[in-house]
Amino acid sequence: MSTALASALQEWKIQEKDLQHLQETHRLYLQKLEEVSKLQKSFAASIARQKKNLKENLKTLNKFNKGLTEEEKNGVKEAKDHIQNMPSQIFQMEAFLPKKNGIYLSLVLGSMNVNLPSKEAKAEYKDEYERFKLYVTVTMFLLTFACRFFISYRVVDALLNFMLVWYYCTLTIRESILISNGSRIKGWWVVHHYISTFLSGVMLTWPDGETYQSFRNQFLAYCLYQSFVQYLQYYYQSGCLYRLKALGERHNLDLTVEGFQSWMWRGLTFLLPFLFLGHFWQLWNSISLFRMTQMPESKEWQVSVVL
Repeated sequence: MSTALASALQEWKIQEKDLQHLQETHRLYLQKLEEVSKLQKSFAASIARQKKNLKENLKTLNKFNKGLTEEEKNGVKEAKDHIQNMPSQIFQMEAFLPKKNGIYLSLVLGSMNVNLPSKEAKAEYKDEYERFKLYVTVTMFLLTFACRFFISYRVVDALLNFMLVWYYCTLTIRESILISNGSRIKGWWVVHHYISTFLSGVMLTWPDGETYQSFRNQFLAYCLYQSFVQYLQYYYQSGCLYRLKALGERHNLDLTVEGFQSWMWRGLTFLLPFLFLGHFWQLWNSISLFRMTQMPESKEWQVSVVL
């Protein structure tokens, strides 16, 4: 037998042993998954029972308001304080349990479980969400800049508006997943993205014409400015959020739109003029669109809806 053949057979024997070990590891992995699934169901039932008992205990304690000694009042007050603090602890534990998707996620993803299994996975998904916003903002800035100064084709404008629809729609999905994993995203933030998705869709359907062309440059200039401000906002808010997490005052899944402390005014004073200018620009856009609705040649329904 040649040396090369002997070496190949020896290599195969080693690989065969590795495969057997891999099969054993796979069997153990499936066994652990089944154990975790059973433990999840048992833990979820315990959580539901605990929440029910908390409500009943609080209801019972509320009945004892009169005829108590000072010691008994202190005991009741201490028990109520503990009961009122426990829901936040239960909320943190529930974040690691599979749960039924909300209406929006059910329509988009069906019954797929979107709960991430560990703190590291949740934090990584949240950080990826923030990076996604930053990367798309930069891309949108470059595309808008090209449309404003170099390209004047309606099809490229449509690509820009389609990208806006995709971006805001994707944000709503990612934010719903973050909420399912315990993130305390404010409702107004998510609603704002639903509205932005709808309005971007309206802009996408606005046909080329005199009214569209008269508003086009103003809209593109606003998009450029908005991307710039979002870029500034991201770095300001991410810095604030990082500091709050280091101080232990914010949750790992909080976004760059939450949390405020007095020391933040130092950076905010730089950002505020840009934010106010953005709001005044939106007002100017609304006034311009309103004037368009008064023009006899304005027949597109998009003008009134975007307004």
